[in-house]
Amino acid sequence: MSAAIGKLVAFGGSTPNIGTSLAAFGTAYRIASSTGKKVGFLCLNLKSAKTHLYLGIDKPEVTLDGIRPELKAGTLTGEKLKQYSFSPSRLDGLHVLFGNLARDQAEYYEPEQMTSLLRAAREAFDLTIADVSAYWDNAATVCAMREADHRCLVTTGSFTHFQEDVHRWTGQVGAQFGMERQQFQLVLLNGKYPYSGGGFGMKEIRKETGVVSLSELRLKESVHLQLDSGRLDEWLASDERNAAAFDPVVDPLLRTLNWAERLQKAGNPWRRRLMMHRSRRQ
Repeated sequence: MSAAIGKLVAFGGSTPNIGTSLAAFGTAYRIASSTGKKVGFLCLNLKSAKTHLYLGIDKPEVTLDGIRPELKAGTLTGEKLKQYSFSPSRLDGLHVLFGNLARDQAEYYEPEQMTSLLRAAREAFDLTIADVSAYWDNAATVCAMREADHRCLVTTGSFTHFQEDVHRWTGQVGAQFGMERQQFQLVLLNGKYPYSGGGFGMKEIRKETGVVSLSELRLKESVHLQLDSGRLDEWLASDERNAAAFDPVVDPLLRTLNWAERLQKAGNPWRRRLMMHRSRRQ
């Protein structure tokens, strides 16, 4: 493979409707805005595509189901994918392919079609973030997770969200496709989002699940209002602190991709913080 081929990161949830898409999208934007890289975001939740609604778009011009003929024919290229992707004016450097709106066709996506899409994404972007379903019964989730250079599994402090499901995905289903538990970065959404009233912390979850890599996102409850009103892009771009909330996921991801050193050479303002964080871990 060419050295110019982009990287792929997959985000899945241990359970549906816990904020996986928000974690994935926020991470994608933070990396794009901080590195100057071309970052693609693929909405691959085949039965519950909502990214367009989070950005205030009722009827996207191009969606995943709209390019199925090219996926079937194997003719999708990186250049075409860039043309089909939406670039939010407030989120410079981010390219979004909206998801499948024909829910009744979700089960008809074949592995070959997903492989074609992921290959085109690697050609088009320096980094692709694929947001997939919490269930591994479809080609999009399995192919994206299997082919990813880095895998994030989002969960919460609720016992019912991590106790059984994390074991199932990382220990049972993932193993069937050649993925080991230590190859997942567990992303813990703090107990106040979207739920309230406590929950288990990182120490207990790490012990229960056996997952080595674990990051915690602390997001304000008010961000839920931005999703409902279609102003996620405005919320991310309006205040640097909002985007910085995703750094606990972004930092280890950049180190995994060996992009932290590139940021240093470019004189990026992240340099000091990344180096201090690395020193503490060593």
